[in-house]
Amino acid sequence: MSRGEDSYMSSGERKYWYNTSTGQVEHGYESPAVDRIGPFDTAEAAAGALDLLRARSEAWAVEEAIDEDWRKATDVHKATDADGKH
Repeated sequence: MSRGEDSYMSSGERKYWYNTSTGQVEHGYESPAVDRIGPFDTAEAAAGALDLLRARSEAWAVEEAIDEDWRKATDVHKATDADGKH
C-alpha cells in the first residue's frame, strides 16, 4: 500500500459514519455519501451524530440571533449619526 492510499483510507475508510437513511452506524464507506454523517473516530460518537447536529444547530441559531441583534443596534447608531442625533 502506498503512502497516498494509506492517507486516503485513514481519512474515511477506517472511520465510522451515521447513516441517515437507516439510522445505523457504519464502518467505512458502506453507503452513498448523501446518506452519511461523519466521519467519527468511534462507533459511539457516530451513534450520537443526530444529537451532535442538533446541538450545533442550536448553537448556530443563538450565534445568528446575537449577530442579528448586533446588526440592528449598529444600524440604529448609523441612522442616528446620519441624522446628526445621538
